[in-house]
Amino acid sequence: MSTAELVLEPQVLQRFLVENGVDVAGPLDVELISGGKSNLTFMVSDGVHRWVARRPPTGGLTPSAHDMGREWAVTSALSRTDVPVATPVAFDADGSVLGAPCTIVEFVDGTVIRTGDDLSALSDDEVARNAEGLISTLAALHAVDFEAVGLGEFGRPTGFAGRQVKLWARQWSHVRGRDLPDVDRLVDALGERVPEQARATVVHGDYRVDNTILSTDDPGTVAAVVDWEMSTLGDPITDVALMCVYRTPIFDRVLGFDGAWTSDRYPSADEMAQRYATLTGNDLGDWPFYLGLANLKLGVIAEGISHRARAGAASEGAEHAAEATGEFIAAGLAALG
Repeated sequence: MSTAELVLEPQVLQRFLVENGVDVAGPLDVELISGGKSNLTFMVSDGVHRWVARRPPTGGLTPSAHDMGREWAVTSALSRTDVPVATPVAFDADGSVLGAPCTIVEFVDGTVIRTGDDLSALSDDEVARNAEGLISTLAALHAVDFEAVGLGEFGRPTGFAGRQVKLWARQWSHVRGRDLPDVDRLVDALGERVPEQARATVVHGDYRVDNTILSTDDPGTVAAVVDWEMSTLGDPITDVALMCVYRTPIFDRVLGFDGAWTSDRYPSADEMAQRYATLTGNDLGDWPFYLGLANLKLGVIAEGISHRARAGAASEGAEHAAEATGEFIAAGLAALG
């Protein structure tokens, strides 16, 4: 019996799909295609149709219906907008049928650009078009009237940026493996200049090229934005800043490989941020604050990867991830001046 069958039984899944009105042509083949640290992702096929199923991992992080419910809620709402997402099909909210909370969406055929080698298949013009497509898609997400699409209770946008500072400060206390006084300095500096007012939009929370599926015909067209487990209502400039800070080459240490998004073939982070501002007609506010917050988040994430590795959890990039922590924190302080 395969790993996929152990955590997602094909016959049970088939009955579940049929009961939800899905046309299933025959027995299902279930293949684990991503055993990520957050959610497991499966390719599901009946020989005619294809779907993607996602559920929490079997160990490590505590499986939570909340995360899957968040993905389901936001993609269901956004499927009625211009934001490209995989079409939702069925949802086992409490795991009573499939053994864990699980979402099933239609398969989106396309290209995923994750590594530097993936990016090498694109011409310079295609890379430039890809950057434009990613920015325009993020702008489209932030333009969604979240009340109108039923996401008014999806999060607490008021005070979002300030809560993020406190959240990542708490996370640091949980994962810190050494004394880095600059982390406290950065947290204090950010806390002193939290923007008083900010727009409220749906935010993705983890936006970069490898969390999208691109059209097979045109890398400038995003066929679907994926990995919505960090999404909420909040300040859209946090999305923009994180997208930009992910461009930092040191992020390769966190990934454990040469990432596509850190390549200097893309426009600079400043150019991307300015393009977003021009496209949306919205300024970037206290941009140094947002850069500082994004660097704090990534510094803590890098430390967390090493923390989990010390606890015995295998993780891609764990060996060198903590090397990035100090650099991200230093960059955050530098951004704040």
